[in-house]
Amino acid sequence: MFAKILIANRGEIALRVIYACKELGIKTVAVYSQADLHSLHVRFADEDVCIGPPPSDKSYLDPRRIISAAEVTNADAIHPGYGFLAENPDFADICESSGIAFIGPTSEMIRKMGDKAYAKEAMKKAGVPVIPGSDGVVGSLDEAVKIAQEIGFPVMVKARSGGGGKGMRIVKGEWELRRVFEITRAEAKAAFGDLQVYLEKVIQNPRHVEVQVLGDGRGKVIHLGERECSIQRRHQKLVEESPSPAVTPKLRKRMGKEAVKAAKVVKYKGAGTVEFLLAPDGNFYFMEMNTRIQVEHPVTEQVSGVDLVKEQIRIASDGKLGFSQDEIVVEGHAIECRINAEDPTNGFRPSPGEITSFHIPGGPGIRVDTHAYAQYVIPPYYDSIVAKLIAYGRTRDEAILRMRRALEEFIVEGVKTTIPFHQRVLADPDFVKGKFDTSFVERFSLEGANVKA
Repeated sequence: MFAKILIANRGEIALRVIYACKELGIKTVAVYSQADLHSLHVRFADEDVCIGPPPSDKSYLDPRRIISAAEVTNADAIHPGYGFLAENPDFADICESSGIAFIGPTSEMIRKMGDKAYAKEAMKKAGVPVIPGSDGVVGSLDEAVKIAQEIGFPVMVKARSGGGGKGMRIVKGEWELRRVFEITRAEAKAAFGDLQVYLEKVIQNPRHVEVQVLGDGRGKVIHLGERECSIQRRHQKLVEESPSPAVTPKLRKRMGKEAVKAAKVVKYKGAGTVEFLLAPDGNFYFMEMNTRIQVEHPVTEQVSGVDLVKEQIRIASDGKLGFSQDEIVVEGHAIECRINAEDPTNGFRPSPGEITSFHIPGGPGIRVDTHAYAQYVIPPYYDSIVAKLIAYGRTRDEAILRMRRALEEFIVEGVKTTIPFHQRVLADPDFVKGKFDTSFVERFSLEGANVKA
């Protein structure tokens, strides 16, 4: 087992890794920008190192500063969390060449699965169902128009690299494709340093369902069931739950089998997520694979009883899976609401600033992952997550009722948050019935009095 782990991240995910390390008896090192001096992950780590000014490209996104901090503190491993450098194959390369363990898949796995065009072709060869689209990247507008005409509009233009909803445009006709093709390439270049894009057929009224997997890097892979992630805005998830209300036991078995097959393509190592689009007719299609821990991992932990961050660390340390597939039993239901410092009445505009009052809910079945506290100042430089509120129940109905109670008890003053938005979602009849798809927030917001998508 590692003696000391440096966490190359901030906020609630950095705290989450610290908690796992403490339970494993591992020392921790926090890195922080000048804007995060008073963040709780700095306070609760065994050691801390300031790595630069507030802008992320001069701190959390600078591999040289991260590696220097690891070398100065004699850390023997780095956990990247999610975001920042978590899916950067060059950073994983640097860790490997520096003799520091990267807690995650190898740089080759990240590079292959991060290349959306490669991943799609690899899945097709492996027999995993994929969305109809281009065979690889599309080199020109004329080629894009030809492919779109063959598979039929609407289509999605997607960046080959990256994720998180960036570099993606839905186009409904040739005129629109001609207008946005080069714009999307430019966005991809700016966001990921790679202007290559590919085309996919748009599946009408789909659900976004993802499957959590763990692999030992030698060909053994297991899955821990699925998560429902259809409640999202502009491809950014807002509410997640496990299991999905749309997935039957038979479908769950099929999706799990295909997710495992997808991860075995690269002999996946560590925790990863295989994302599918689930069509109304019950067919599902591979979208992409996220080679990191997900923001929404707590709902899987709640229903499976598996600590995913500990498993990441164990696999990176000794290459062994702590569970077999037969030992994974999904029980109950869990829902997560992302409490963001955003104003839902003003287009979800970010709302940084000082939290003047902060009270987190408790009681049976409630979990809160947060780095915030009263008088904490939310900086304007990073993502807007204040907390992740998770409710667990024996049934979905019980989880919903517990989440409603917890949202009422959650007090955050001084900044705007998405709590009122979540309260409306949890009270919506279609949500309660489990009858929704990825367009839910758009329709829901347009129907709301003050919320705009």
